[in-house]
Amino acid sequence: MFRHIQIFVNMLTGKTKQNIWITADTHYNHKNICRGVTDWRNPDGTIPIAQTRDFPNLIKMNDSMVNNINNVVMPDDILIHLGDWSFGGYDSIRELWDRLTCKNIHIFLGNHDHHIKKNKGDVRELFLSVEKMDDEFKFNGIIFTLVHYPMLSWKNIKQGTIHLHGHTHFMGDDRFGVGRRMDIGIDGHPEFRPYNLETEIIPLMMKRPIGYELGKLDHHGDRIQNKMR
Repeated sequence: MFRHIQIFVNMLTGKTKQNIWITADTHYNHKNICRGVTDWRNPDGTIPIAQTRDFPNLIKMNDSMVNNINNVVMPDDILIHLGDWSFGGYDSIRELWDRLTCKNIHIFLGNHDHHIKKNKGDVRELFLSVEKMDDEFKFNGIIFTLVHYPMLSWKNIKQGTIHLHGHTHFMGDDRFGVGRRMDIGIDGHPEFRPYNLETEIIPLMMKRPIGYELGKLDHHGDRIQNKMR
């Protein structure tokens, strides 16, 4: 099904009014990630600030997230979501989908997307494609590898393929790995919204040198031709 993303990307090429956006870890209706109502506690009894969002309640958190997405992602755009769509049961999946103006949504399954994985109530039909594993597509001559989880090495890492993922909820400089890897989750965006692939992700990542997080252990970075099968 991943080919559907490439087909839509090809259709958008050259159309200035349509954009590709990417995000992850919206965690819609997730009570414990909302600082004002969370039950999470550090060993000393305090609320974990770094692991929670600064909202007083779920309504404020959800409204802010939905509004921020709808303010930038237009109905004809493509939204690629790299997993952990929602919490609070099966109904939350459709609730978030109903509130978004863009319906051209591709999703990669995250560790909390079990209802989508099981296709409860045919929720997979809400999305243009539902992916489980990593795969790649090309945009403006650049290849991207997408998956919910961060990888230490990926296909064509030596050629500069960009790896985008979610899962870690990292912010600031922590969003970036060694080389061209980035957590594109919504928590990491300074405006708490998706990233524009062309105007935000590509300029950020193409400035970064090609690197290998496994260092010399990663034979994919060897200068010699690798003969392994």
